[in-house]
Amino acid sequence: MCNDPRLLIILIYIMFPVGKFAGRFAKALTLIVFYAAAAKLPAHAAPYQKLTLAGPTAVVTFPLLHMVETMALGQYTDKLEFRLWQSPDQLRVLLAKKDIDFSAAPSNLPALMANRGDPVRLLNISVWGILWLVSRDPDIHGFSDLAGKELLVPFQRDLPAVLLDTLLDAQPFKPEKSPILRRTRDSQDAIALMLTGQGQHVLLVEPTASLLMSRNAQQGGAPLYRVQSLEAAWQQSFPDQAELPQAGVMVNSHRAHDLELSRAVEQAYAHSAAWCSSNALDCAKMVHRHIPHLPVPAIESAIKVTRLDSRPASSIRPQLEDLYQLLGKQNPQAIGGRLPDPGFYGP
Repeated sequence: MCNDPRLLIILIYIMFPVGKFAGRFAKALTLIVFYAAAAKLPAHAAPYQKLTLAGPTAVVTFPLLHMVETMALGQYTDKLEFRLWQSPDQLRVLLAKKDIDFSAAPSNLPALMANRGDPVRLLNISVWGILWLVSRDPDIHGFSDLAGKELLVPFQRDLPAVLLDTLLDAQPFKPEKSPILRRTRDSQDAIALMLTGQGQHVLLVEPTASLLMSRNAQQGGAPLYRVQSLEAAWQQSFPDQAELPQAGVMVNSHRAHDLELSRAVEQAYAHSAAWCSSNALDCAKMVHRHIPHLPVPAIESAIKVTRLDSRPASSIRPQLEDLYQLLGKQNPQAIGGRLPDPGFYGP
């Protein structure tokens, strides 16, 4: 059977070459063929051949994986991919090379880049609580009980390190009794030290806190206690700045001009974040397919203890500016020395 409407139309006129009735019939049949063919034509081509999402091994990334699995941006691209990054330094390289279009990121990183002249934008904030103090000591009930004790910290210059330093400075420690911070190479190094008894207290980002507790239970180790989230301690120390907008999604500079696409990403991410929060087990199974070294129970636990609440950056600009001003006092290099311009907050 001929599937080309142009050939069908030619055949019609060959079959009905003359005569008034034949001419009208041919015209009518031509219109039928034309509209039938138009109904079968493919939709308008997606504007982007490929879009790449990226994120770390953290809860903020989980909605991005759901977006990929559900092809949430099918109106804009026929190929939606995901890339995992391991450190903020690696993320900066990927952004600079334009290898990724949108990425989960700590809230200070896009501010730093924008203030250095790279016109990225922060689309949303979805993670408000992700850092946990885990201890083997049942007498440790919060950060204020760490006086004179060693705390494993797998963060060097990124946002969690700045937040921890700020929080500890606000505690009523005597100078000689401040916690001793032992900087580890990464989270896996900190977990290994805890599991082998070379560490007693550690600050970890979810899902690594849940991963530590899961591995410890499997090995039959001495009990571990999920003591306190940094966010809960922060609310006690800074009641006027109780919310910590820690991580969200940013758009790279080469896509920031497409406001419609950015709005679509922000809305799709909010939908996927709500799905992950309401379907922790199913979300955990989905994440495990993409990041197999994370066991499903640890992922599910991480989702349940993390405040995953996606809000447009433009709607929470005051909370972000409070955090940026605080970081500017403690570590100006963390945000590039000043508040971002108004256009930075969302599409």
